[in-house]
Amino acid sequence: MHPSLLQIQESDSPPLVGIAKLATQSDPIRQGRLVDYFALPARSLLSRCTSSRVGFAWAINPYRGCEFACKYCYARYTHEFMEMRNGVDFERKIYVKQQAAWLLRRDLKKVKPGEEIAIGTATDPYQPAEKHFEVTRGILEELALHHGLEIGIVTKSDLILRDVEILRQIAGHNSLFVNLTITTLNTKLARILEPRAPRPDLRLEAVRELNATGVKAGVICAPILPGITDSPTVLDGLVRATKEAGGKYIYANPLFLKPCSARVFLPFLEKEFSHLVEDYRKRFSERAFVSKAYSKRISRLIASLRKKHGISWEFASRSLSVHPPRQETEQMKLFGA
Repeated sequence: MHPSLLQIQESDSPPLVGIAKLATQSDPIRQGRLVDYFALPARSLLSRCTSSRVGFAWAINPYRGCEFACKYCYARYTHEFMEMRNGVDFERKIYVKQQAAWLLRRDLKKVKPGEEIAIGTATDPYQPAEKHFEVTRGILEELALHHGLEIGIVTKSDLILRDVEILRQIAGHNSLFVNLTITTLNTKLARILEPRAPRPDLRLEAVRELNATGVKAGVICAPILPGITDSPTVLDGLVRATKEAGGKYIYANPLFLKPCSARVFLPFLEKEFSHLVEDYRKRFSERAFVSKAYSKRISRLIASLRKKHGISWEFASRSLSVHPPRQETEQMKLFGA
């Protein structure tokens, strides 16, 4: 293209603002084999949640993007706020929030008594980046200095055990629940669904060790994938394993397939489960959610399995301020991925 034409096109484009502008100002700080890391000059750390679908008031995401590369991840859309429309950018361009602990110290003044803070709503706080940058650890160290907070953490990683002593400090004078997301106990299936996430058995062991040290922990089974992970036998095995690992609760949510996620998930489905492609296209052709009938069936099944294996709903409802049973499948539309 002629340089003058390119200049005209660029001048006609609206200027970037907000997070998109900050992303363009982010400096590269580390380069991996599949992932590039950038320093993001964040303006705040706490995000206000106004949706009636969730039971928490505030969200904290130490990073933008997630290396675990889960094929179904709904949170890919968050990179679109930075004008990144390629779905795989979410797992290959990770933005590390700067001065997170200081920002949190300032922002906590906004939190009113009884308002819950959810950590990890759109990115895993213990993804591999955390080993190098320790943003989540800095956040927890700040939270350990405060009293009377209600905090929920969601992760797929046993790296959380690194911070068990800090978590115990937080739990000593705050309400704290740790949620380990386990989509399937089948290691081979987990490897293709969640290519760079820790194995399911490691996550269960994290549940066991956290509870053994006095930190309340349970399991989120999300998303449940129709025709892949939704059989009663499979879910019974997961609920039983959660109970055996000492999990305080387990709840579930069916797949939430936004268009940005479908662009990654459907090609994966074509490759690995081609016989299900047409079914998924019909299910999600007009909406991002499964039908109400399917959602109710899963909710009832999980409730019956909790009862069978002796896992109380009390802990499940308190873990993220969810109100049973109607909102069980609504809560994780924003929280678990």
